[in-house]
Amino acid sequence: MVALAALIPILMLGVVLALGRYEELMLPEPKGDRTEPDALPVAVPSPVATSSPAPAGTPAPSP
Repeated sequence: MVALAALIPILMLGVVLALGRYEELMLPEPKGDRTEPDALPVAVPSPVATSSPAPAGTPAPSP
């Protein structure tokens, strides 16, 4: 019984993986119907200049 409880999930995982591979083989994704670009350009953020530096230390305690 313990062996069956260990084998069934492993076998089910194998079946799901095999069906995924079968779907990829039988239903290939057409290359001309893609709506997204192949690769997105990487935008490098430019450093932002601030008018004053950030405050130092901790704020005063409230009364």
